[in-house]
Amino acid sequence: MLLTAFGGFMWLLFTAMLVLAVVALVMAALAREDAYRAADKQSKMFWLIILGVTVAVNVFVPFLFLQIAGLIATIVFFVDVRPALRQVSGGGRGRRGSSSDGPYGPYNGGR
Repeated sequence: MLLTAFGGFMWLLFTAMLVLAVVALVMAALAREDAYRAADKQSKMFWLIILGVTVAVNVFVPFLFLQIAGLIATIVFFVDVRPALRQVSGGGRGRRGSSSDGPYGPYNGGR
C-alpha cells in the first residue's frame, strides 16, 4: 500500500515537471528573437533546444538525474529569462502609465 502511494506521488511529480517544461517551451517559442538579444540572454534557439531536450527526457527517458537537470533549466527560464523578456518586450501588468501614476490616475502633487 505504501509503495502504491509513493508511486502515485512520483507519477504526479513527474507529470508536474513535464507540464512545467512544456509551458516553458511554448513561452520560449512565442517570445521574439530580438527580445533575447535585448535582454542579454542566450539565444532563442539555445532555450528552445534546452527546453525541447527537457521535454523529450521527461517523456522518453525516465532517469531522475536528467529530469532534475531539466527541471533546473526550466526554473532558470521562469525565474531569470522570462521576466527579462517581459521587461524588454513591455509586457506585463501595471506597465502602462508613468511612474507617477496612482491607482486612480496620474498624481501631480495636488495641483
